[in-house]
Amino acid sequence: MIVRQFISWIRTAPAGERAEATRSLARAWLISDLSEEDRAAAEGALLMLLDDASPLVRQAMAEVFARSSEAPASIVQALSLDQPSVALPVLEHSPLLIDADLVDIVATGNGQMQCAIARRVNLPASVCAAIAEVGTPAAALELIENAYAELAPFSWDRIVERHGHLAAIRESMLVLEDLPAATRAALVAKLSETLAQFVVARNWLSPDRAMRIASEARDRSTVNIAAHSRGEDMRGLVRHLRATGQLTAGLILRALLSGNLELFDAALTELSGLPQARVSSLLHDRGGASLQALLIRAGLPESTFAAFRVALEVNHEMGYVDTVGGAARLRRRMVERVLTHCETDRQAAEPLLILLRRFATESAREEARMFCDELMAEDVIAPVQHDLIAA
Repeated sequence: MIVRQFISWIRTAPAGERAEATRSLARAWLISDLSEEDRAAAEGALLMLLDDASPLVRQAMAEVFARSSEAPASIVQALSLDQPSVALPVLEHSPLLIDADLVDIVATGNGQMQCAIARRVNLPASVCAAIAEVGTPAAALELIENAYAELAPFSWDRIVERHGHLAAIRESMLVLEDLPAATRAALVAKLSETLAQFVVARNWLSPDRAMRIASEARDRSTVNIAAHSRGEDMRGLVRHLRATGQLTAGLILRALLSGNLELFDAALTELSGLPQARVSSLLHDRGGASLQALLIRAGLPESTFAAFRVALEVNHEMGYVDTVGGAARLRRRMVERVLTHCETDRQAAEPLLILLRRFATESAREEARMFCDELMAEDVIAPVQHDLIAA
């Protein structure tokens, strides 16, 4: 009886009053002990209100039903397809929407709707993949910052491919501790490319020089990323580098000259197709012939063989790098030994000598910077120690 009176009343009531009445009816449907007849009548009235001319009425209904698993599924489905001001709370919170519904709305809805879905708790991989594939940058950013989103590695890579040129996307991704190393390297490559294009457009550098500087910066960052990677994360990084053409002899030599044997081993394992244990045993063979055979199988230029051989010898003499930071920087003594040997080797190619000279300059500057930092730290600590002793 009450529902019949409600239906009769809303035909002439103002929009604001209809919205409040709809809110009350929706709450009654969820929490009141209605008879079967009244419940059916209430649901019929709510279904009718989906066609109300005022969005305020549908918004009121959406706000009540958005988080409930007991709401009428057909009404929730209709609300999710309504205009954004109505659909957003349902899209963000309703447990009644299945993955297929969400994927379809991501593909057909606007940016606001995509963002609402990206904020959902326990967002499954299929919906994340849809947002990564067709979502706006804002939706991708919401997805990145959603700790409950289940992003597969290929979704991360797709976000980088589509939106990695945007600073907000890069910054949000790079602060994530569990970001795959391959994705982190892809972000760095995107940043290097963006910066190179920027300085060329401004006529600050020639295209060739800009690309060389960007490539060197990318390689430094890659070795730094590798220094923090282990196991499958390292293997995924190396596979990414090979697929994108970044697993070059120069990068591999930089890894070795930085004492990063894990990246060096993983790179030769990937290029040679041999088991990692076999590669490691060949690298520790001091005979030299095994190393040459391995480098040939890996497809590295013959002109670099001597540099790799001398670098390995010096590495064995100096011992392993025992810090993450150490494995990310060129080791000056090792670089200079390799450069000295190659400068006296008539078979050394000029491009290799140019690369090694750049490595030598970089390692010297890095060592000088670290030395100055240590001096500054001592200047800060010394007065504190003096005051403590005086006290």
